[in-house]
Amino acid sequence: MSVLKKNSARQRDQERARLIWLLTTDKAVTSTLLGKLTLAEQYDVGTLADDIAEVGALVAHLPPPDLADTLEALPSEERHALWRLVQDHERGQVLLEASENVWDDLIDEMSDRDILDALQTLDIDEQIYLVQHLPRNLTGRLLASLPADERARVRQVMHYEKNSVGAIMEFGVITVRPDVTLGTVQRYLRRLGKMPDNTDKLFVTSRDKTLLGELELKTILLNSAQQRVSEVMENEPMVFSPEDDAEKAARTFERDDLVSAAVVDSVGKLMGRLTIDEIVDVVYEETDNDLRALGGISAEDDVHASVGKAVKTRWAWLAINLCTAFIASRVIDGFEHTISQLVALASLMPIVAGIGGNTGNQTITMIVRALALENIQPGNFAFLIFREMGVALINGLAA
Repeated sequence: MSVLKKNSARQRDQERARLIWLLTTDKAVTSTLLGKLTLAEQYDVGTLADDIAEVGALVAHLPPPDLADTLEALPSEERHALWRLVQDHERGQVLLEASENVWDDLIDEMSDRDILDALQTLDIDEQIYLVQHLPRNLTGRLLASLPADERARVRQVMHYEKNSVGAIMEFGVITVRPDVTLGTVQRYLRRLGKMPDNTDKLFVTSRDKTLLGELELKTILLNSAQQRVSEVMENEPMVFSPEDDAEKAARTFERDDLVSAAVVDSVGKLMGRLTIDEIVDVVYEETDNDLRALGGISAEDDVHASVGKAVKTRWAWLAINLCTAFIASRVIDGFEHTISQLVALASLMPIVAGIGGNTGNQTITMIVRALALENIQPGNFAFLIFREMGVALINGLAA
């Protein structure tokens, strides 16, 4: 029999599943947490108390990313019940990990002050991200709560587009001068006592913050402490502009196996850095949006949304499909006389329609993937069109 570690991935999966099961199958637990327990829902007081205690223990043990995933899997009422158990110092991190559908649901019962208090535990770049994307305008109140130097930097960053590098970059960077020794850098790091997450390199800058190069941590460890930073640093690091597209930056991270990279302004001054955790979020979001688009579902559609909201987010694509179905029916109607003379042809129509649909799905999948990877360029349009027409023709003749 295997023994589960205290923080093993399997144990966390089991705890998350148990929490979802308790909240979705036991209405009395949810009603009690929301203060809406009715006489009809009451059962053995001891058992109910044990279930509520177990829910509380699971919420206290699970980290914010798992709590965010749990909120995604719950209907609206159960989400609110779980949210009441999330500790104040974890709420900001949970919101950061959750989707916009969860935000819409949860902040309805939160005041502006409650939201800002939840954000106080986050880094400034994370606060900016949430304030820009939450469905409530709190930008002014957040700026008023910041020191003057941070307020100016935030105003500069907030004008960048949502899907740009500037919108997802982090401000937490460690910089060093090129004329100091590696031993000095080591003592500086020990004096700091901590480093930002996903720090695999330091950035070498001049006194006016112009980026001169980067210094990997392994370089600091593997070289003599007497060597100067300028002698061992990377002089031509990969850099991004805040206006760069985040999805294109993600492809660069994948090609170059980056963990972090500098973000510089138009004159080469260091503004912040881009890290792998932000890139993973970009890739996940783009993949999710692409999959939804293939199925004709908008990014706002939520599996636990109300019937009315689901209809609003889906009706446009269904209307388009209905129009194409009418066109197909008119084509068949044009051959009505032929079909009436040879009734056996009618039995082949579903087969033709099915093969045509599958061929179309294959083509769409290939083309969407090629578009995402930027494999389609003006020079190869004709080749791709004739290629797909040839494939469809041969499949049609073979069928």
